[in-house]
Amino acid sequence: MRVCAVVVTYNRKDLLVECLEALRRQTGPLDAIYIIDNASTDGTLELLRSKGYRDGAVIENPIDGSEIIIRYVRLPLNTGGAGGFHEGVKRAFHDGYDWIWLMDDDAEPLPDSLQGLLRYADDDTAALANLKVSPDGSPQYIHRGFFDFDSFARVVRPVTDDDLREETLEIDHASFVGILINSDSVREIGFPRKEFFLHYDDVEYCLRLRSTGKIILVPGSLILHKEAAERDNITKGLFGREIPVVPYDKLWLRYYGVRNSIWLRRKEMGRARLFIFIVRAILLSIAAQIITGIREKPFRRIRFILSAYSDGLRGRFDNEKPRKILYGD
Repeated sequence: MRVCAVVVTYNRKDLLVECLEALRRQTGPLDAIYIIDNASTDGTLELLRSKGYRDGAVIENPIDGSEIIIRYVRLPLNTGGAGGFHEGVKRAFHDGYDWIWLMDDDAEPLPDSLQGLLRYADDDTAALANLKVSPDGSPQYIHRGFFDFDSFARVVRPVTDDDLREETLEIDHASFVGILINSDSVREIGFPRKEFFLHYDDVEYCLRLRSTGKIILVPGSLILHKEAAERDNITKGLFGREIPVVPYDKLWLRYYGVRNSIWLRRKEMGRARLFIFIVRAILLSIAAQIITGIREKPFRRIRFILSAYSDGLRGRFDNEKPRKILYGD
């Protein structure tokens, strides 16, 4: 079988190189690495060239001496993670790879991560997934789990410690960090939805993957996910719950998660329950803005929230819209 990795990157060149170095040291057979650069501005291309990761270059796996082809694709615009994975899966599929291994630039697979997955690869499996762990070794539970669209919380119920005691486990969802996709399934369902930009693109794609076969979690195969992005400040205030307080200049990122999750819920939830969920979520969002004492452009924040829910219901995917609302462009 022919196996390739797809790594999507944006302005995290040092983490990207660490990811690539981990990929070239896999004990399992890896034939190619696709680097999808979302128009980085931090000198990513120059660093890659200096390290030998040029488009068309052939690098050697120091473990077994096998050769790995490098494919570097620089996109003209930042299309978000969804756009990057769309492009990477499309190119890898058309180039004839049998299994396509997806990850972000801040992922670092252990040397036997790929080998641990391929042990369970068969024609009836749509995808296989590593267990994601933090730098301290603790599992990142929420990134592997089971669909639960009737819930008023997340649409994915995460795996538990009891689940992870199994050698393998059939799940519904695995994020785009450490999921190995069968190209036969890609042939049936197509590519990730690039219009999602960020958030829930993996949920939507796993819904389609599950229609073609099983998604199998292999808890013994680990992939480190460093999650280098800064975390939001947290405060308490609403019914004893923790409320994320997002700086205004980062608020636009939340739009995609709200819009995309509502679009998915519209398809999977009953109308009455969806209506209750949206009313509840909007009221909680507005109350959170008031209780946490946010004073910076509160009316634009409220308009922003309402717009995200409206666009999700209507299936409108204008990825420039959140910035226009927040900054009046």
